[in-house]
Parts: sequence; C-alpha cells; structure tokens
Amino acid sequence: MSLRPSFRAAALALSAVAVAAAAYAAAPAPAAKPAAAATLAAPAGVTKGDATKGAAKYKVMCVACHKADGSGGFKSTGNPTPNWTLKKTWDATRTEGFLRNCIVNGNTKSGMVAWGKTGALKPQEVEDMIAFVMTHKAKAK
Repeated sequence: MSLRPSFRAAALALSAVAVAAAAYAAAPAPAAKPAAAATLAAPAGVTKGDATKGAAKYKVMCVACHKADGSGGFKSTGNPTPNWTLKKTWDATRTEGFLRNCIVNGNTKSGMVAWGKTGALKPQEVEDMIAFVMTHKAKAK
C-alpha cells in the first residue's frame, strides 16, 4: 500500500488552507463602529455639563476607583486609574471626547465601567461628569 496519494491529499489540503489564510489576511479591515465615533461629540439636545452636578455623581459612582481627590491609582484589571491631579496625566489625548468615550463605552482592559451603555448615567449626567473631571486639569500640579 502506497502512502503517496495520502501525502498528496494532505499537501493539497494544506495549500488550500494557506491560500485561504492569505486571502483573509489581505482583506481590508472592517470599518470602525459608528457608535464609538458618535460618542466623541455630545448628543444633540444635551447642554454643556455642570461641574457641581458632576461632582455629586462622582462622589457616589467614581470615588471607589478614582478617589475623592481624583488621584486614582486603583488597579482592577490592567493599568491603574489615572491621577487627575498631575499635569502629566493631561496630555493631548485627554480631551472631552476621550472622557466621553470612556464614561459611555467603558474600557474593559482597564476595568472602566460603561456607565452610559448600562444606563447608570444619562447623556446630560455624562456631560456633568466630564465638566467635573475637567476641573482637575486646571488644578493639576
């Protein structure tokens, strides 16, 4: 009994898999989800945030991980929560859009809860929270 036909069949199958894998790798990446992009801007009909209202919500929902003074450091799954009291934390990426995306969509890698998607924060409350967090930027040392 010859093994040659079995080897040919195996080689043909492996070649087919290699061609399929190459085609898959060469295919263009899917477009970004529009929902994530939409959260970079405040929803229509929502007014600019009120830092005082945001502070009240922060004390209830955020203090466990971000601390009362915003110094952070809590590490649940990945990186520790940011220290909002340091100037180096406020690089060019820490915009209102960045904060909105984090608060609404969360960040599984770092353990940030998707407060907007869960419904725990309404769109206006998200804007209030952003206004409060941004007050740390002005006071950062």
